[in-house]
Amino acid sequence: MTAKLEIRPVADFDMAAIQNIYAHHVLHGLASWELDPPDVAELTARRDGILNGGYPYVVAILDGHLAGYAYAGPYRYRPAYRFTVENTVYLHPDQQGKAIARPLLQRVIDECTARDYRQMIAVIGDSGNRASIRFHQKMGFRQIGLIESIGWKAGRWLDSVMMQLSLGPGNTAPPRAK
Repeated sequence: MTAKLEIRPVADFDMAAIQNIYAHHVLHGLASWELDPPDVAELTARRDGILNGGYPYVVAILDGHLAGYAYAGPYRYRPAYRFTVENTVYLHPDQQGKAIARPLLQRVIDECTARDYRQMIAVIGDSGNRASIRFHQKMGFRQIGLIESIGWKAGRWLDSVMMQLSLGPGNTAPPRAK
């Protein structure tokens, strides 16, 4: 039997599963630099901010279960950055390596391109996160920077890897007004 993967917009009833996934990464990984997992109410407020800002937020459903989520949000809040987004992708720990991240991020890329965003930034927690770096490279991102020893978590200093993907015409044509 073949697993069925569905990528769809996030819904209110997804937030408990999203909180469970994110809490795991906060407590056991280095992708998030939060130290304490936020609760469902906080993650719902964050999600609402993303959606109200006009950014995409999607979930992956594999055989009826939420397997991961992805979204884009503002890279920075100054107005000149308004055509640049930062992506986020998290998978349930049991669903890693099952070809879920690619369609999740591709959906976010496609939606951002359709909304005339021109650059997507990936901020990867720690230079040792080779899987995330390789994944973003396969998605067309290129590394544009490394900030060494900028965060402290899990008893050690962490680097931040910056990667970038041009969307649509990128910087070859002016954007539509926002």
